Amino acid sequence: MAASIPKKKKLFGLPIRILLGFIAILLFMSGDGVEQAFLSKYIVQLGFSVEQSSFVFTIYGITLTVASWLAGTLTDLWGAKKTMLLGTVIWIVFEIGFLFFGLHLHLYTWMWIFYGLRGFGYPLFAFSFIVWVAYITEEKNLGTALGWFFFMFAGGIGFIGAYYPSLILDRIGEMYTLWSSCIWVFTGGLLGVLTVNDRDKFGNLIYAGNKQHKWKEFSKGISILWEKPRIALGGLIRTINTSAWFGFVVIMPLYYTNTLHFPTSTWLQIWAIQSISNMVFNVIWGYIGDKLGWVPVIQWFGGIGSALACLLYFYGPHIIGANFATGIVIAIFFGATIAAYVPLSAIMAAESSQNKGAAMAILNLGAGFSTFIGPAIITIFYKFIGMQGIVWIFTSLYILSFLLSPFLKGNKHTIPLKHSIFKGKVEMK
Repeated sequence: MAASIPKKKKLFGLPIRILLGFIAILLFMSGDGVEQAFLSKYIVQLGFSVEQSSFVFTIYGITLTVASWLAGTLTDLWGAKKTMLLGTVIWIVFEIGFLFFGLHLHLYTWMWIFYGLRGFGYPLFAFSFIVWVAYITEEKNLGTALGWFFFMFAGGIGFIGAYYPSLILDRIGEMYTLWSSCIWVFTGGLLGVLTVNDRDKFGNLIYAGNKQHKWKEFSKGISILWEKPRIALGGLIRTINTSAWFGFVVIMPLYYTNTLHFPTSTWLQIWAIQSISNMVFNVIWGYIGDKLGWVPVIQWFGGIGSALACLLYFYGPHIIGANFATGIVIAIFFGATIAAYVPLSAIMAAESSQNKGAAMAILNLGAGFSTFIGPAIITIFYKFIGMQGIVWIFTSLYILSFLLSPFLKGNKHTIPLKHSIFKGKVEMK
């Protein structure tokens, strides 16, 4: 059962520790997101190709994927505090290596090595925190609580991470802007580590894992895939969820600034507004999912909505007009539809109530894999099918998620797995 927290430790309806943890997530992810909307273009400006730039992000996505899976599993074994501390140290150490050896000295090999290793950082910090939240929150409020988590997550990596450099990039340049991200991460990391408590008010560990059989607990982060096939399905849908987001962050800065001739500062503002939309709708969809059903929100507003948003990102400026207003409308719609997958976190936690760490590890694995698959699609296919073809690949993935999502186990009606596209005689309890 979720550990109870005394009422006197609540503020604005939220436990104070969770509230402070959300602020820590906002600060940490702001630092992580500082580079997001301009780093790919900056690497190209240093003399490297689009494919080389996307390869850097692809390697980063691979390590981030592994770390995203590890976050849930290690939280069950070590607790959130130690895992978050490890993530903070990794991020800062390898960011320094990336900035100095990779970008400053223009050493491409060290660029993707250090940036790749830095990929272990934010998942260990942020995704171990989300496991902690899942353990201490009652299921009836889980969608709403996780909606607030993603509000802060998106607010950092997307809004502040994009808007902050739009204010200072022209004044201090790319390198000093990137160096300043370390201050954000250190501050958020310190606050998070000091805030999280791995024990309930009675002094008991809140995690369900058996610490006397650590390998067995560790292996649950893998075995749960076939023990509970809906967990595996949820991980796949989570991969699709933000695949276009992390793909577009590589190619859309080039498309909007080079092809559509938007100033870089204008593009950064568009990306920041998109993140505001994503922040707000994370909370809205979490609340609506708790009230009306998690699966319908994911299927219709997430699957169909995101497919339409991808097409609008490419065709919208040509049809409506390549201007700031058009970019804002598209960005708001895209941010809102990507957020519609937020009830998936509640589904995964509810699906395995006794091993939430393992279930959330698979959710985090999907989140991490999306950061890999997005840039990887560009690395592999861009030279063959160009920008338009890339957009249609992402659109097709969201249509696939629309077809798969009814087979998830939601808080309302769901399709029995035995009637789904999965073959065999797997029955879900």
